[in-house]
Amino acid sequence: MTPFISPLDTHNQALLAAVHPSDWTQPVPIGVYDFVVIGAGTAGLVAAAGAAGLGARVALVERHLMGGDCLNTGCVPSKALLRSASAAADASSFLSLGINLPSGFNVDFPAVMERLRRLRAEIAPHDSAQRFRQLGIDVFFGQARFIAKDALDIDGSKIHFRRAVIATGARPELPQVPGLVQSQPLTHQTLFNLTECPKHLVVLGGGPVGCELAQAFRRLGSQVTLIHNKSRLLDREDPDASALVQASLVKEGVALQLETSLEKVESIDTSKRLHLRSTKGIQHLTATTLLVATGRVPNVEHLNLETAGVELDPKKGIFVDDFLRTTNPHIYASGDVCLPWKFTHAADFASRIVIQNALFALGPIGRRRLSSLNMSWCTYTDPEVAHTGLTLHDAQDRGIQLDTYTQPFNRVDRALLESSSEGFARIHTRRGTGFILGATVVGKNAGELINEISVAMAGKISLGTLAAVIHPYPTHSEALRKLGDQYNRTRLTPRTVSLLKRLLALRR
Repeated sequence: MTPFISPLDTHNQALLAAVHPSDWTQPVPIGVYDFVVIGAGTAGLVAAAGAAGLGARVALVERHLMGGDCLNTGCVPSKALLRSASAAADASSFLSLGINLPSGFNVDFPAVMERLRRLRAEIAPHDSAQRFRQLGIDVFFGQARFIAKDALDIDGSKIHFRRAVIATGARPELPQVPGLVQSQPLTHQTLFNLTECPKHLVVLGGGPVGCELAQAFRRLGSQVTLIHNKSRLLDREDPDASALVQASLVKEGVALQLETSLEKVESIDTSKRLHLRSTKGIQHLTATTLLVATGRVPNVEHLNLETAGVELDPKKGIFVDDFLRTTNPHIYASGDVCLPWKFTHAADFASRIVIQNALFALGPIGRRRLSSLNMSWCTYTDPEVAHTGLTLHDAQDRGIQLDTYTQPFNRVDRALLESSSEGFARIHTRRGTGFILGATVVGKNAGELINEISVAMAGKISLGTLAAVIHPYPTHSEALRKLGDQYNRTRLTPRTVSLLKRLLALRR
């Protein structure tokens, strides 16, 4: 029942008591539910709570741990780990700030992980089975399996529904590499069970998860090698942004192996011998610990989707339209099982669309579209990389012409004062206008700064208007006002300047 949670200390016992109580009594199914939610990760919890709060009779089914990846093996534990790693990096930089640590400092890795488990357990009640039962939701633990287009079996209990949403999430995908499975590599589902710091950690995958964790474990004391099969890390981000992250990891001592693939793994005693292929040919690397962060696959097994008339791609997930309906118009999907964006906040807002469309839309009236969302995201490396809206690549694919404005943080006073001047804020507008179509921020607190741009986009506020918003001095967000100033200066054409000079002359 609990393969991903270890050790069973008091913190993890408290976690399990909340998200999969051992003494849970299954509810007696009612006649027909208005809404059945399969999966109790972020997408499922938002859908269930929202529907119940609006008066629907709701059943929620979870086969493992409520809270899903975000609480148990994703956002919550990873950000607790990153906070400790950030503190270690800050301590290393104290001397440059004029502060001496006479006896130096040591990272107490078991204490770092104990803090992680404690904080996760403190947050768990928000996602607990008990809380959702108190919301009036029938919470079932077990494997859901469709037995008709409007009915499920849950380990022998049969329930019928008018509408349903599949929110079963996704799991780490292990590449088809000889010896990899036998070597028992870590994934994000098992990484946070560690109680000892790996001596030499090899991270396979240079996307957001791989970069965040490679940097974190290097800061916590591991020797770290990161292997990526592309020519640069974070290859889906703005190239200038990913270059800054890549330089930061190298500066901190992460060894990079780019344009490199893993060909074979041999397990030798407590070590792993990796056979790597790159432009240099075959190389060998020995490590104590291997972490795989190369992608995810949807959790669709055992659902018996064909009986429900729900079509899917085994790699990409369940097929949905712009209203998040599956090929069965009475069944919807939300979250990592169907979305291209594998983010907690994407699952949250997709489920709000599902509630509206499944329960309260009258035909085409009142329906909401997934394409109406302006998605933003953040990679929590140091520096952080945050993005919202269109990328330059997206715009080129769609034939949209852009104007791009960039404000380096080395020309923002607060960034200089805090020794965090690496990075920039960059905004793309529709050519010849101040209409914001997308943005990237790379630097300290980029994930917070991107929100002001997202608000501007949602409110259709022009880049020029941002220049008129008073930003306290000195702050990092002043970079956004400076971007507005840049745009406004482009409006000062030679003719405009000439007219202003004439006006001044008339007033003398």
